Amino acid sequence: MVLSMQRWIGKIAIVTGASSGIGAAIADHLVEKGLIVVGLARRSERIEKRSKALDGKKGKLYAVRTDMSKEEEILRAFQWVESNLGHVHILINNAAVLKESYLHEGKTEDWRATLDVNVLGLCIATREAFKIMRANGISGHIININSLIGHKLANIPIFNVYSASKYAVGALSGILRQELDNLNSKIKVTSLSPGLVSTEMTDLNPENSAERIHLLNSLPMIKADDIADAVDYVLSTPENVQIQELIITPIGEKL
Repeated sequence: MVLSMQRWIGKIAIVTGASSGIGAAIADHLVEKGLIVVGLARRSERIEKRSKALDGKKGKLYAVRTDMSKEEEILRAFQWVESNLGHVHILINNAAVLKESYLHEGKTEDWRATLDVNVLGLCIATREAFKIMRANGISGHIININSLIGHKLANIPIFNVYSASKYAVGALSGILRQELDNLNSKIKVTSLSPGLVSTEMTDLNPENSAERIHLLNSLPMIKADDIADAVDYVLSTPENVQIQELIITPIGEKL
C-alpha cells in the first residue's frame, strides 16, 4: 500500500475544536502537508495566533469562531468556507466537551452541553460537509475523533455522559458509512479512537482536582501529535482503501 497526501494538497479541510489539544495538532499537521485548513472553535483567537506562526508553510490556516453546540453558528461557518475558500474535502469532527460528575447527581445542563457538542454538533457538521461533497462530486473523507472509552467502559465513573457520547460517535460513524455505501458514494468515514491523550481535557486542565491529578499521573498517555500523525496516515491511504476504525493507545494502557 502506497501512502501519499499528494491528492489533498491545496484542498480544504475543516477541523472542529481546533483551538487546542488534538484539534490544534491535526490542523497544524495538515497545514504542513499543504492543505487549506479551517479551524472552528469558540477561542478562535488561539487559531489566529497559530496561523501567523505557520506563515510560510505549504498550506494555510484560517480561524472561524464557532460554538459547536449552536446549529446556526455551524451553518454560518460552513457557508463562510464555501463563499470565501471553496468546497470542503475533509472534515475532522474533533470538538468535544467533558463535564465531570457522577451520573446519580449530575446536572441536566451539563449532560445537554455534552450531547449538543459531542453528538449533535458532529451530526450537523457531517451533514453540511456531505451535502457539499456530494453536490460537487468530491470523494472526500470524514474523520470522527472518537475515544477508547467509546468502545469500553473505563472504571472512571465521573466520565458518565461523555463515555455515552463517544459510544454514539462510533455508532454514528458506522451508520454514516452504511448510508454512503447505499448511495454508492466514494466518501470515506473513519472513527479514530485515542486512549488517554495529554491535553487541556486531561492532565493539562488547570481546574483539575487533586483526586483527578493523582489519577491521571498514574496513567500512561500519548501526545496530541500522535493522533495528528494517525490522521495523516488515514488520509494517506489509496482511494480504494478505507480505515474504518483506528484505536491508538499508549503502551501500558490502563483504562
